[in-house]
Amino acid sequence: RACNPPVGNLATGRTPVTTTTCGQNSTELYCSYPDQNLLHHVSPGCGQPRCTKCNANQPDNSHLPADMTDDFFANPISWWQSAQGVHREEIRLDFETEFYLTHVIAVFKSPRPAAMVLERSQDYGQTWRPYKYFSVNCTATFGLQDDLVEEGSMCTSRYSDALPCTRGEVIYRALSPANKIEDPYSPEAQDLLKLTNLRLLLLKRQECPCHGSGLVEKPQRFAHYAIYDLIIRGSCFCNGHAEESPGSVGFLREPGSCVGIVHGKCVCRHNTAGDHCEKCAPLYNDQPWKPGDGKTGAPNECRKCRCHNHAESCHFDLSVWLASGKRSGGVCDNCKHNTEGHRCQRCKPGFYRDRGKPMSSPEVCKPCACQPTGALNATFSSSWRCHPRTGFCYCKPGVAGPNCDRCLVGYWGFGENGCRPCDCARDCDQRTGTCSNGYDSEPFFNVPIGGRIPDLVQTLTNESEEEWKWNDHEQGFSALRHPEKCVCKEKVLGSVSDFCQMKYAYVIKARILSAHDKGTHAEVIVKVKKILKSGKVKIARSNRSIYPESWTNRGCTCPILNPGTDYLIAGQEDSRTGKLLVNMNSLVKPWKAYLGKQVSDILRTGCK
Repeated sequence: RACNPPVGNLATGRTPVTTTTCGQNSTELYCSYPDQNLLHHVSPGCGQPRCTKCNANQPDNSHLPADMTDDFFANPISWWQSAQGVHREEIRLDFETEFYLTHVIAVFKSPRPAAMVLERSQDYGQTWRPYKYFSVNCTATFGLQDDLVEEGSMCTSRYSDALPCTRGEVIYRALSPANKIEDPYSPEAQDLLKLTNLRLLLLKRQECPCHGSGLVEKPQRFAHYAIYDLIIRGSCFCNGHAEESPGSVGFLREPGSCVGIVHGKCVCRHNTAGDHCEKCAPLYNDQPWKPGDGKTGAPNECRKCRCHNHAESCHFDLSVWLASGKRSGGVCDNCKHNTEGHRCQRCKPGFYRDRGKPMSSPEVCKPCACQPTGALNATFSSSWRCHPRTGFCYCKPGVAGPNCDRCLVGYWGFGENGCRPCDCARDCDQRTGTCSNGYDSEPFFNVPIGGRIPDLVQTLTNESEEEWKWNDHEQGFSALRHPEKCVCKEKVLGSVSDFCQMKYAYVIKARILSAHDKGTHAEVIVKVKKILKSGKVKIARSNRSIYPESWTNRGCTCPILNPGTDYLIAGQEDSRTGKLLVNMNSLVKPWKAYLGKQVSDILRTGCK
């Protein structure tokens, strides 16, 4: 819920600044009428005036500005007094930060001013705006209507009577029937209630009506302003995100300090921070900061950024917020543990993700372990060393292995320029280039960048797409570019009539899993993902083999089928053996949605 700090006296423990103080330069003799509350008996008139001296440098005879804001219960008869003869006096209270004002009470020892203005500043005294004008005659003094006549007027005569000559009060309420505020944290409420400074401008003195013709004292000895108590009720300004300041119940009690000082620093809740809870806490900037809603009670909490425990702070980015449809705008700062990204969700260049650890682990990103001789220096990004998801390195031509540490089957001479093709029909010795004729191994061909090499047995029995790992008896490579030895002239998708004339037995979308050299023929394992057309050979959406008829002595299949890639494949079948065939008349294209739709439309309407 939205929170509200307790209200206290903002003047407590703070000393006002005044233009003058009695007895600043020398001892002054002054007179005043006695406080009727302090007399043992109530006299029928004003009583006899009392005269004494004021000297700011004598503690027993001083009446300093601090006497206005001391504890009025402990010191009921202490007061501040101006110098004699002044008409315009200023009393200013400066706060160290922003507060919310509820009301002001001034208890005068002298007669209340005939004209006075209460003002506030919200910018530490640079500019001032009036809260209220006070005058015996609002129209004559300020050109404003009296609020006793016109409710809501900025001026009142309610607190400007000369009587009582002492203990007369001036009261201002920030929230009155004329100033109705539904949400105390709305911009309108802040404009009215928030302040950094408060001042009273005393503009015109008035005499006590008790002054008669028989007065023996000099009139100038009564010519001063005097105030017993200045009470400023208000609270910390916390934007609805706190209900206390440091200390007990909103008030700080320190040894040697005044009891009950209202300090301006809030104890923030709702994942907010700052002296006034005016911003989100460092790791909670996933949506824009908002004040609590004092009308509905909604707390409008700050939301934590998703940094996966790799950052200590984040910032709100408007462009990210708008791009997400106003769902998330947090951008993590200074990602640790070799991570990067808006949410520290990926590994830095030169590192790859350890799939065995949760994303929040400090050890989730492991350094690439590429063999310097066999790995490429310049990849898609100059700072990449291995694929960020698999850790497989980007190899030079003819180089194989997840770390690019050996030659590909059919290549030899591992060195700075990669490996050279064997000048043989089959494989050759990787150190000398001497040809060999054995068919003991079934190598994989054309594994894609960052590709995944499957365990064939596992793939046939388990169709899950889990991360595949390298097995010791398997060989493969991550090719940034295909070696020049595999060059095929591939068929293009021509006109509708051209496509229909081929009378393809099957048309499928399939992902290539692996390619195998069977010695006498090639076999390609695919995962069938979509069946656009089938003939006599039954095809299911599962793993199966297709058989390239064009198979070169360089270990290439034509058309080229790269593992890890989805293809549109249209070809013939051998119904006798139940095999799906691929040859140079087959249509083999990397899968695109528009291409699939185009072929589907041709099959549905074009071929009669």
